[in-house]
Amino acid sequence: MTRKQRFEFVIGYFRDHAPDAETELIYHNPYQLLVAVILSAQCTDKRVNMTTPAIFAKFPDPASLAKADFDDLFPLVKSISYPNNKTKHLIGMARMLMEKYQGKVPLTVGELVELPGVGRKTANVITSVVDEQPNMAVDTHVFRVSARIGLTVNAKTPLAAEKQLVQLIPREWIHKAHHWLILHGRYTCTARNPQCPGCGLKPACKYYLRNYGDPGSQ
Repeated sequence: MTRKQRFEFVIGYFRDHAPDAETELIYHNPYQLLVAVILSAQCTDKRVNMTTPAIFAKFPDPASLAKADFDDLFPLVKSISYPNNKTKHLIGMARMLMEKYQGKVPLTVGELVELPGVGRKTANVITSVVDEQPNMAVDTHVFRVSARIGLTVNAKTPLAAEKQLVQLIPREWIHKAHHWLILHGRYTCTARNPQCPGCGLKPACKYYLRNYGDPGSQ
């Protein structure tokens, strides 16, 4: 199977079996999504979803969050990983939104990465989810799954993996592909004990071929 054929198989499989894949973070507007994604760094979506309702109840918009001080917000964030930094980032993010963007979340990667707590991965999530822009967020799941299947080759960094993926995934599916790969990594292609025998991607997967042999011969 050529690399192009591998991409075609994987995209076709997900298109048929997970057409409605989306983020598992719970949000109702771009501001809420931005807060949730900042909190989700090195933390599970489940934990974030348990934490954000109280935050949004007290700080329903950037204006209210921008007026908060550390002691106002920290008690609501302390169950999340790296709560000190994330508390500071959220307040700084809200203040910049008010000062520079009239309280609206910008929708370009270049503008988003200027916000405190927002890196390229977060900016790619926001733009792809809110605006369906063809941006690929590469987290640990996407990085692992892409390499195992063989979608990426010798990609040493998330940015290198991102560049390879957006080059070979059709533009209209890039915003969806992040969710396909992250959910596959979260529930099937797990870091430990991946569920290979029951995986629908095994005909195209280099990892499966290397560890189990050709599925067509079984």
